Amino acid sequence: MRTVIAGGHGQIALRLERLLAGRGEEVAGLIRKPGQADDLRAAGAEPVVCDLEAASVEEVARHLEGADAAVFAAGAGPGSGTDRKDTVDRAAAVLFADAAERAGVRRFLLVSSMGTDREPPAGTEPVFAAYLRAKRAAEEEVRRRAGLDWTILRPGRLTDGAGTGRVTLASRVERGDVTRDDVAAVLLALLESPHAARATLELTGGDTPIDRAVAALGEQAAKGRD
Repeated sequence: MRTVIAGGHGQIALRLERLLAGRGEEVAGLIRKPGQADDLRAAGAEPVVCDLEAASVEEVARHLEGADAAVFAAGAGPGSGTDRKDTVDRAAAVLFADAAERAGVRRFLLVSSMGTDREPPAGTEPVFAAYLRAKRAAEEEVRRRAGLDWTILRPGRLTDGAGTGRVTLASRVERGDVTRDDVAAVLLALLESPHAARATLELTGGDTPIDRAVAALGEQAAKGRD
């Protein structure tokens, strides 16, 4: 299996790259800065320099040729303004989805954020409000892509503590924290789950082992067909 990750130098992406490489799978990460390449190699991933704010759909599609899955884990990051929330968190996600469709890569995971299901409340810090709106717009666009078996994952507040391997994963969960380790582990499990396709899921830390939490998606789907 070959997976291509947009935002390949991000904290969640590097964790996912290590997990995939540790299983002997091929993984490539799209990065904006050539100086980030050694970090990806250390994680076991192939670095691919591609600026999603400047690239065409055709260029990105070439990087996706032969892939089995695509993961959008990019973000404008701390310190960026409202403009880059739009050009990265929305426009680059849409570009990556379009490129995946063009390259025939059906499995597509979008890392989003809790709080995107509603308009930011009055008084929300403007840049953070722009971030939530950009993520929501990206979600809406990805859901329209008929050629993708997409899954949207909305983690809660991210922390850097060691992963617990236990989470709460469902279409709607109470707000809470989740480690980046556990987000990466859930993404790995979702890549392999046919029952996660066309699902929007929220994620926080919890009590359910990750493999059980993802398996429960299939059980829920089966009940829905009964």
